[in-house]
Amino acid sequence: MRKLVLTFFAFAAITAQGYAQTLFEFGNTPVSKEEFLRVYQKNSLNKKPEMTEKALREYLDLYSLFRMKVKEAELQHIDTIPSIQNELDNYRKQLAKNYLTDDQVTEQLVKEAYERMKQEVHVQHILISSSIYVPSADTVAPYKKIDSIYNEIVKGKADFSKMAMQYSEDPGSKAQGGDIGYMTALQTVYPFENAAYNTAVGKVSKPFRTQFGYHIVKVLDKRPASGQVTVQQIMVASPKSKGEEGLVAARKRMDSIQADLKKGIPFDSLVHRYSDDKYSMPENGVLKPFGIGDVAPEFEKAAFALKKPGDISAPIQTEYGLHIIKLIAKTETKPFDSVRTALKRKVENDSRAQVAKEAFYAKIKQQNGFKDYPANMAELEAKVMKIPDTGKAANSFRATDFANMNKPVFTFAGKDYMQNDFMKYAETMTRGRLMGARNAVLRDLMTYYQKEVLTDFEEQKLVDENPDFKSLMKEYKDGIMLFELMDRNVWSKASKDTVGLKEFYETRKNKYMWEPGFIGSIYVFKNEEALKEGQKMLAKKGTKDEDVMKKLNSKTTPDAVVVQHGHYEFSKMKDMQPANVIKGKVTEPKKNDNGSYTVIKVDDVFTTPTPKTLEEAKGYIVAEYQDYLEKSWNDAIRKKYPMHVDEKVFGSMVQQ
Repeated sequence: MRKLVLTFFAFAAITAQGYAQTLFEFGNTPVSKEEFLRVYQKNSLNKKPEMTEKALREYLDLYSLFRMKVKEAELQHIDTIPSIQNELDNYRKQLAKNYLTDDQVTEQLVKEAYERMKQEVHVQHILISSSIYVPSADTVAPYKKIDSIYNEIVKGKADFSKMAMQYSEDPGSKAQGGDIGYMTALQTVYPFENAAYNTAVGKVSKPFRTQFGYHIVKVLDKRPASGQVTVQQIMVASPKSKGEEGLVAARKRMDSIQADLKKGIPFDSLVHRYSDDKYSMPENGVLKPFGIGDVAPEFEKAAFALKKPGDISAPIQTEYGLHIIKLIAKTETKPFDSVRTALKRKVENDSRAQVAKEAFYAKIKQQNGFKDYPANMAELEAKVMKIPDTGKAANSFRATDFANMNKPVFTFAGKDYMQNDFMKYAETMTRGRLMGARNAVLRDLMTYYQKEVLTDFEEQKLVDENPDFKSLMKEYKDGIMLFELMDRNVWSKASKDTVGLKEFYETRKNKYMWEPGFIGSIYVFKNEEALKEGQKMLAKKGTKDEDVMKKLNSKTTPDAVVVQHGHYEFSKMKDMQPANVIKGKVTEPKKNDNGSYTVIKVDDVFTTPTPKTLEEAKGYIVAEYQDYLEKSWNDAIRKKYPMHVDEKVFGSMVQQ
């Protein structure tokens, strides 16, 4: 419900600046023709808006009521409610992400990615693992190790492949001498991609770091991009858990597939007869287009080796099983303009997006006189390092412990941010516990703190200075205020106003009726044995539903009997013969298709329609009461804010 309201009313717009023709007034508030048309056209959802008098009148009625309700929400100060303020803050932060980046740097990254996509690089690498969260001292040993390996290789004293098999900590490529095959842009973390593309063929990169640790890369080959292929496959699964026996069985099935292909049986038919790939089965075995580095190397090699559409590969083996591949199509790299939008989206979700964000933060710092104070930060670090790491209060702190530390850690936009300000932030972020390498954690917290300060500053500037951002924020604010007002006056009120709901029910209770039927319990016994036991119990007077369930159901047979009590209508029970339903009796058992048996214990029978109680009809009554409340509220709002339309201005919009 909330989503519908926010979606519908998210098209409100801020009043046009400067001279504008007033289309209508409500109370003392004017609304311009320009504003109305802007919202009306935007609400047409990319279709050409209908400019007939009827269509415009209908929308004018809706939009004027919306503006009146927003005005009412403002008068009631709905926007000061903490939950509304929190929701607005969250929306502002989410919306601002699209604005808080360096557009020029992003565009450069998009073009760089496109140019790199034209080329594929065959690389080997060696990884020495090192977490970014360990103390600085603990990164020395991994770096020395990778640097030693690098020097041995570049001096010709060691072979890259052998060193990878001996020392690399990448389990996926270690056994292959560090060989990860061909790769292209946007397939690895950005620093790794940079090393691959910036290193010449036959050369080894200098050691570099990613979040995984320290690497060196050797470039074996560079070639023009192979583009993408679309293929159709039949996969016969052979899990590793089944070992050689499973592989033998898979090969037998694959022999049958090849024999059927030779007989001319269509590939599509064989997909449905044999393939174990449930994900591609609905598409007749057709996979989404893929490029180099997107699938298992063996599969990739076989797919790209096919020359013409319709060519079929010999069986190939991957870790998933055996495959036969049929080529559907090959496509080359598309022109930049046709992929720019999709590529930009990928870049913004890729690790390289951080480059654009960092460039943006650097620009904001430069424009607003940012200055940090390393000595004051070091003083703070020294005190943090004295926090006990044993005992009940191990690694714990409170911001008040640093209350007397009031030197600036950085200055931004003319404001000093003090040591104790930072520790208040640190306590909030860590809940007062510093786990791991404290100097590294503190540096990360400072980075986050600075970015939060810069982001808040820029978000406020967006609200004040960016018309698009300001408009979107107002749209969302109006929407959530209106939702809150609707909830108070209609939705929640309809369910909470028990007196009003009961009075409303009394005026129309004959509208909600039970058709002829009965009140009773429907028993479904799992088998004949349970049926017989249940019938014995039901033959005794005073037997309750729970007595039967307690007696028959156990841990071993928890579903020996299922019981449902309620009011039932004959018209909705197709197999029910009303003549067999007698008050105070138990019906004869009916055997069901699954071997279970159904009997009914009848408490009462109704041969004519009977009114539903408020509780029985509550869902319908609440919905109707909501409609009634909304209509009454709408009438009251319109009465409170009398509306006047300038018919001459309205007529100027109409196009027959």
